[in-house]
Amino acid sequence: MRKIILASGSPRRKELLEGLDFNFEVRLKQEIQENFPSDIEAEVVPEYLSRVKASAYLEDLQSNEIVITADTVVICDGSILGKPSDAKEAAAMLHKISGKTHQVTTGVCITSKEKQVHFHVNTFVTFKELTDREINYYIDKYKPFDKAGAYGIQEWIGYIGCTKLEGDYYNVMGLPIYKVYKELQNF
Repeated sequence: MRKIILASGSPRRKELLEGLDFNFEVRLKQEIQENFPSDIEAEVVPEYLSRVKASAYLEDLQSNEIVITADTVVICDGSILGKPSDAKEAAAMLHKISGKTHQVTTGVCITSKEKQVHFHVNTFVTFKELTDREINYYIDKYKPFDKAGAYGIQEWIGYIGCTKLEGDYYNVMGLPIYKVYKELQNF
Protein backbone atom coordinates (compact mmCIF):
# COMPACT_ATOMS: atom_id res chain seq x y z
CA MET A 1 0.00 0.00 0.00
CA ARG A 2 1.32 3.40 -0.91
CA LYS A 3 1.46 6.30 1.50
CA ILE A 4 -0.61 9.30 0.38
CA ILE A 5 0.76 12.80 0.86
CA LEU A 6 -1.56 15.80 0.58
CA ALA A 7 0.57 18.77 -0.43
CA SER A 8 -1.87 21.45 0.65
CA GLY A 9 -2.46 23.62 3.69
CA SER A 10 -6.14 23.97 2.81
CA PRO A 11 -8.34 22.79 5.68
CA ARG A 12 -11.10 22.09 3.13
CA ARG A 13 -8.92 19.79 1.02
CA LYS A 14 -7.80 17.98 4.18
CA GLU A 15 -11.43 17.57 5.29
CA LEU A 16 -12.49 16.24 1.89
CA LEU A 17 -9.65 13.71 1.69
CA GLU A 18 -10.39 12.61 5.28
CA GLY A 19 -13.94 11.93 4.10
CA LEU A 20 -12.59 9.12 1.90
CA ASP A 21 -11.23 7.37 5.03
CA PHE A 22 -7.72 7.24 3.55
CA ASN A 23 -4.70 7.47 5.79
CA PHE A 24 -2.60 10.37 4.58
CA GLU A 25 -0.11 12.94 5.74
CA VAL A 26 -0.12 16.66 5.02
CA ARG A 27 3.30 17.79 3.82
CA LEU A 28 4.00 21.42 2.93
CA LYS A 29 6.86 23.04 1.10
CA GLN A 30 7.52 26.73 1.34
CA GLU A 31 8.27 29.07 -1.52
CA ILE A 32 6.76 27.26 -4.49
CA GLN A 33 6.48 29.90 -7.21
CA GLU A 34 2.96 29.77 -8.60
CA ASN A 35 3.71 31.43 -11.93
CA PHE A 36 2.17 30.41 -15.23
CA PRO A 37 2.67 31.42 -18.86
CA SER A 38 0.45 34.34 -19.87
CA ASP A 39 -0.61 32.62 -23.09
CA ILE A 40 -2.38 29.59 -21.55
CA GLU A 41 -6.15 29.49 -21.20
CA ALA A 42 -7.55 30.43 -17.78
CA GLU A 43 -9.23 27.03 -17.49
CA VAL A 44 -5.87 25.24 -17.80
CA VAL A 45 -4.02 27.39 -15.22
CA PRO A 46 -4.95 25.34 -12.11
CA GLU A 47 -3.90 22.07 -13.73
CA TYR A 48 -0.63 23.67 -14.82
CA LEU A 49 -0.02 24.99 -11.28
CA SER A 50 -0.84 21.62 -9.71
CA ARG A 51 1.92 20.11 -11.89
CA VAL A 52 4.34 22.89 -10.85
CA LYS A 53 3.59 22.10 -7.21
CA ALA A 54 4.05 18.36 -7.81
CA SER A 55 7.49 18.91 -9.35
CA ALA A 56 8.61 20.60 -6.11
CA TYR A 57 7.88 17.35 -4.21
CA LEU A 58 9.25 14.85 -6.70
CA GLU A 59 12.88 14.86 -5.54
CA ASP A 60 11.97 14.09 -1.90
CA LEU A 61 9.24 11.58 -2.74
CA GLN A 62 9.89 8.03 -1.52
CA SER A 63 9.20 5.04 -3.79
CA ASN A 64 6.13 4.06 -1.73
CA GLU A 65 4.57 7.56 -1.69
CA ILE A 66 1.98 9.33 -3.81
CA VAL A 67 1.62 13.12 -3.58
CA ILE A 68 -1.61 14.97 -4.37
CA THR A 69 -1.29 18.62 -5.38
CA ALA A 70 -4.13 20.93 -6.38
CA ASP A 71 -4.95 24.48 -7.33
CA THR A 72 -8.34 26.18 -7.64
CA VAL A 73 -9.32 29.35 -9.46
CA VAL A 74 -12.54 31.21 -10.07
CA ILE A 75 -13.01 32.47 -13.61
CA CYS A 76 -15.49 35.27 -14.26
CA ASP A 77 -15.83 37.17 -17.53
CA GLY A 78 -12.59 35.55 -18.71
CA SER A 79 -10.55 36.79 -15.73
CA ILE A 80 -8.96 34.61 -13.07
CA LEU A 81 -9.95 35.54 -9.53
CA GLY A 82 -7.35 34.15 -7.16
CA LYS A 83 -7.15 34.71 -3.43
CA PRO A 84 -7.81 38.31 -2.39
CA SER A 85 -5.02 40.15 -0.61
CA ASP A 86 -7.34 42.34 1.48
CA ALA A 87 -10.97 43.29 2.16
CA LYS A 88 -11.09 45.77 -0.71
CA GLU A 89 -9.97 43.15 -3.23
CA ALA A 90 -12.37 40.57 -1.72
CA ALA A 91 -15.28 43.02 -2.10
CA ALA A 92 -14.31 43.71 -5.72
CA MET A 93 -14.28 39.97 -6.47
CA LEU A 94 -17.65 39.38 -4.82
CA HIS A 95 -19.13 42.31 -6.73
CA LYS A 96 -17.73 40.82 -9.94
CA ILE A 97 -19.44 37.43 -9.43
CA SER A 98 -22.64 38.98 -8.04
CA GLY A 99 -25.66 38.25 -10.24
CA LYS A 100 -23.63 36.12 -12.65
CA THR A 101 -22.52 32.59 -13.41
CA HIS A 102 -18.82 31.97 -12.92
CA GLN A 103 -16.61 28.95 -13.38
CA VAL A 104 -14.64 27.24 -10.63
CA THR A 105 -11.79 25.11 -11.95
CA THR A 106 -9.61 22.87 -9.83
CA GLY A 107 -6.52 21.25 -11.26
CA VAL A 108 -5.19 18.15 -9.56
CA CYS A 109 -1.93 16.25 -10.01
CA ILE A 110 -1.32 12.80 -8.52
CA THR A 111 2.37 11.90 -8.63
CA SER A 112 4.64 9.03 -7.68
CA LYS A 113 8.28 8.39 -8.62
CA GLU A 114 7.10 6.37 -11.64
CA LYS A 115 3.88 7.97 -12.75
CA GLN A 116 1.87 11.18 -12.91
CA VAL A 117 -1.81 11.80 -13.64
CA HIS A 118 -3.22 15.29 -13.91
CA PHE A 119 -6.65 16.69 -14.74
CA HIS A 120 -8.97 19.59 -14.11
CA VAL A 121 -12.65 19.76 -13.23
CA ASN A 122 -15.04 22.64 -13.97
CA THR A 123 -18.11 23.62 -12.00
CA PHE A 124 -20.43 26.50 -12.91
CA VAL A 125 -21.85 28.51 -10.02
CA THR A 126 -24.54 31.16 -10.25
CA PHE A 127 -24.91 33.81 -7.54
CA LYS A 128 -27.84 36.10 -6.92
CA GLU A 129 -27.26 39.83 -6.94
CA LEU A 130 -25.42 40.38 -3.65
CA THR A 131 -25.99 43.56 -1.68
CA ASP A 132 -23.14 45.68 -0.31
CA ARG A 133 -24.39 44.81 3.16
CA GLU A 134 -24.19 41.05 2.46
CA ILE A 135 -20.72 41.37 0.93
CA ASN A 136 -19.38 43.48 3.80
CA TYR A 137 -20.93 41.20 6.43
CA TYR A 138 -19.37 38.13 4.83
CA ILE A 139 -15.91 39.68 4.52
CA ASP A 140 -15.98 41.04 8.09
CA LYS A 141 -17.19 37.80 9.67
CA TYR A 142 -15.58 35.10 7.49
CA LYS A 143 -12.33 36.75 6.28
CA PRO A 144 -12.24 34.87 2.94
CA PHE A 145 -8.64 35.81 2.11
CA ASP A 146 -7.52 32.20 1.68
CA LYS A 147 -10.22 31.38 -0.87
CA ALA A 148 -10.17 31.70 -4.65
CA GLY A 149 -12.78 34.23 -5.72
CA ALA A 150 -13.08 35.45 -2.11
CA TYR A 151 -15.74 32.98 -1.06
CA GLY A 152 -16.37 29.52 0.34
CA ILE A 153 -19.46 27.82 -1.07
CA GLN A 154 -19.82 25.93 2.23
CA GLU A 155 -20.06 29.18 4.21
CA TRP A 156 -22.76 31.79 4.78
CA ILE A 157 -22.28 33.51 1.40
CA GLY A 158 -22.88 30.18 -0.36
CA TYR A 159 -26.02 29.56 1.69
CA ILE A 160 -27.57 32.92 0.82
CA GLY A 161 -25.98 33.61 -2.55
CA CYS A 162 -25.74 30.45 -4.64
CA THR A 163 -28.83 29.99 -6.79
CA LYS A 164 -27.54 27.32 -9.15
CA LEU A 165 -24.63 24.91 -9.37
CA GLU A 166 -23.73 22.76 -12.37
CA GLY A 167 -21.04 20.17 -11.67
CA ASP A 168 -19.14 18.91 -8.67
CA TYR A 169 -19.96 20.78 -5.43
CA TYR A 170 -16.75 19.55 -3.79
CA ASN A 171 -14.74 20.98 -6.67
CA VAL A 172 -15.97 24.41 -5.58
CA MET A 173 -14.65 23.64 -2.09
CA GLY A 174 -11.23 22.97 -3.62
CA LEU A 175 -10.96 19.27 -4.45
CA PRO A 176 -13.11 17.27 -6.91
CA ILE A 177 -13.13 14.36 -4.51
CA TYR A 178 -15.06 11.87 -6.69
CA LYS A 179 -12.53 12.25 -9.52
CA VAL A 180 -9.61 12.11 -7.06
CA TYR A 181 -11.01 8.88 -5.57
CA LYS A 182 -11.47 7.36 -9.02
CA GLU A 183 -7.94 8.32 -10.12
CA LEU A 184 -6.40 6.97 -6.89
CA GLN A 185 -8.19 3.66 -7.42
CA ASN A 186 -6.70 3.43 -10.93
CA PHE A 187 -3.25 4.70 -9.96
